[in-house]
Amino acid sequence: MTERQAQKDALLQAALEHVPFDGWSRQALGNAARDLDLDPTTARRLFPRGGESLLDAFDDWADREMLSRIEAEAVSSSRVRDRITGAIRARLEALEPYREATRRAIAARTLPAMMMGGLQNLWRTVDRIWLAAGDTKDDGANIYTKRLSLAGLYSTTVLYWLEDTSEDHADTWAFLDRRIDTVTRLQGLRRRAERFSRQLPLPRRRRGEAARP
Repeated sequence: MTERQAQKDALLQAALEHVPFDGWSRQALGNAARDLDLDPTTARRLFPRGGESLLDAFDDWADREMLSRIEAEAVSSSRVRDRITGAIRARLEALEPYREATRRAIAARTLPAMMMGGLQNLWRTVDRIWLAAGDTKDDGANIYTKRLSLAGLYSTTVLYWLEDTSEDHADTWAFLDRRIDTVTRLQGLRRRAERFSRQLPLPRRRRGEAARP
């Protein structure tokens, strides 16, 4: 980790103590800088867009925590679906101390000015999950289908987790298992349909009939 990244992480962690009260704002950033006796100019240089930069850093930090946890747990030896489940669970466990900050992050990302950044960060997260699960990005357009499916699965699981009051979030993990079962079945059906369609004979053209594009 570079010195700049370490400094950003420290400032982010300090800001997370203020986000539940100040939201993802320049005020939270300023309060965090004061907590660390950090020059406000340095804080603004590290997070030039204020709350939006803090949000971006939060998403990246959660991704890095997730990857660190699943690497330590050696989930690479399991099935792909288990690796994906483990990655999502690891990310939510990293976010557990910051549930209110996560709730506010989701609300902030519904604002038009911040929505695009949120979508880009979500795509980066699901891409990192797939790569950690062993995806090699060598199956053409299917890489986008897989990431879109995972983005929906992850987003609904986060929303469920935020409202879950069960012990050790048992209901959330059961919900995640059900959702990933559904996605896996749908993907299996789609692959079988694609294989079946490739086996169908092409329609014969009448003499003189132009080929359709």
